[in-house]
Amino acid sequence: MKLTLRIWRQNGRADKGRMVSYQLDDVSPDMSFLEMLDVLNERLTLEGEEPVAFDHDCREGICGMCGMVINGVAHGPERATTTCQLHMRHFKDGDTIDIEPWRARAFPVVKDLVVDRSAFDSIIQAGGYVSAPTGSAPDAHATPVPKANADAAFEAAACIGCGACVAACPNGSGMLFTAAKITHLGLLPQGQPERSSRVVDMVAAHDDAGFGGCTNAGECTTVCPKGIPLTTIGRLNRDFLKASAKRSDNA
Repeated sequence: MKLTLRIWRQNGRADKGRMVSYQLDDVSPDMSFLEMLDVLNERLTLEGEEPVAFDHDCREGICGMCGMVINGVAHGPERATTTCQLHMRHFKDGDTIDIEPWRARAFPVVKDLVVDRSAFDSIIQAGGYVSAPTGSAPDAHATPVPKANADAAFEAAACIGCGACVAACPNGSGMLFTAAKITHLGLLPQGQPERSSRVVDMVAAHDDAGFGGCTNAGECTTVCPKGIPLTTIGRLNRDFLKASAKRSDNA
């Protein structure tokens, strides 16, 4: 395959940035998208040019490190697929592919396709954990959990924190990520003691980090590689309203 790659190049936050075109020949359809970028970088290095910076780690769709907007779609054209799991067979010979970083105020560009996603860390630090003493690990099934709750909690816990939801949202909202982290703890017995404080504190951290507000556009769920549904945000909203009402009553 012969491809034309139009890649966003930016030396740092202060740099204006620009799209730069590269030609690649002999791209195998069996390559992953990141392997294709590896081939490009190898060539650029041999030619004495600066390679394209992009995030990656496990390359197995687990870590959430990889992330780029491919032809206007976060993670590319295949649904429920991370960038590292996207293969070149989904493109055609002669295609022009635009590759850009996540675009969001809360995710400033570090270099080229790499963005600073530490804003997600601040949300987790605000309450995405269980700190209440729960004793030693109980025996399996010692604490009954309704099947519906267990399934929904597992579904939410699948979030890998890649940030595609933010990149796809017209408002730059991180509410799907926040809702996933709140929901998977809020539906389990261990998460109940801090359920109210967790949702209030994490939503506040979300807003403070510079993410936009959620207007239920639904783009976030479309590009989520783990298929986390919009109903997760509905659960967050219900918990937030209940927690806010409790704080008002106790004030």
